[in-house]
Amino acid sequence: MAARRWLAIVVLLAGLWPAAVLAESHDYEAAFAEIGELYRQGRFHDALPLVEETLVESESRYGPHHPITASLHNAMALLYKSLGRLDEAEVLYSQVLATFEKMFGPEHPDVATALNNLAALYRSQGRLDEAEALYHRSLAIWKNVLGPNHPDVAISLNNLAELYRERGQYAEVEVMQSRALEIRERVFGPMHTDVAASLNNLAKLYQSMERFPEAEPLYMRALSIIENAFGPEHPNVATLVNNLAGLHLAMERPVTAEALYHRALDLRQRLLGPDHPDVAQSLDQLAALMTGQGRFDEAEPMFKEAIGVLERSLGPDHFSIAQSLKNYAALLRATDRADEAAALEARAGSIRNGS
Repeated sequence: MAARRWLAIVVLLAGLWPAAVLAESHDYEAAFAEIGELYRQGRFHDALPLVEETLVESESRYGPHHPITASLHNAMALLYKSLGRLDEAEVLYSQVLATFEKMFGPEHPDVATALNNLAALYRSQGRLDEAEALYHRSLAIWKNVLGPNHPDVAISLNNLAELYRERGQYAEVEVMQSRALEIRERVFGPMHTDVAASLNNLAKLYQSMERFPEAEPLYMRALSIIENAFGPEHPNVATLVNNLAGLHLAMERPVTAEALYHRALDLRQRLLGPDHPDVAQSLDQLAALMTGQGRFDEAEPMFKEAIGVLERSLGPDHFSIAQSLKNYAALLRATDRADEAAALEARAGSIRNGS
């Protein structure tokens, strides 16, 4: 699982309850808050029954084409996506988009949010051309309706930039990420958490381009903002510490990287619980670092624990498990256990192919 998680979660949760829904959802505030908290904790299986129960009540009270009902479909789609049930998520995201277009017309900000969510799903499926078209349409709506300097425009620019980063179009990414950062600093000021998110994304870009001296101060500034906003004991702090560890590893500073990975792991285990997917990410990255140093006896139990966490929290066929299986297989090959490695590689391939 990539070190992605804080900005992605911010964006997804921002689209969980569109603006038109929040304006009239007082009777559902407690349910919405609980669903959001369960999502934040990575307890996707626990959140799903609550969404289903609230959805039945909403459909009975308002009917199938009400904004609250549509937004509960949106929340269910997000949970399905998080659990790797991408086909089911696509059906719901498409349904939400059609409902919002019918209710609000094609140029409404909540339509832009629905387009953004469907585009994110397409991107996770590797359908980049389809995702790009939806992101562009979403960006156009937000610019036309809200103006070019609105924070939602920054979100859309970021999403397009991440798609272009996957294609290796780094020049376009830098322009978009820099523009998103400029908007957020202008609107929110230099110490806002959204500014930290943009700094983190720009740092990740520079890291991908091996512009390490430019990446490090951006990560450090982002970390300072988040610690100032939330204190040192917060999941977002863990994410930035984890990203900074990856930078130090890329800069061939393994001792510093390992210390930072351990700090991130400790924070995540204490704040999110031992079975959160982000804990698995930290375990996997520490194990990979140790494997590269030939510390196989230390690394192997970490790989096993990481895979176990992902299986318990996301299910045995979730796409996030494939990378951990591949990393563990590398250790098995390095320790002359080719048959075991081949079995894990075959399982990883089966997960990625959806078979």
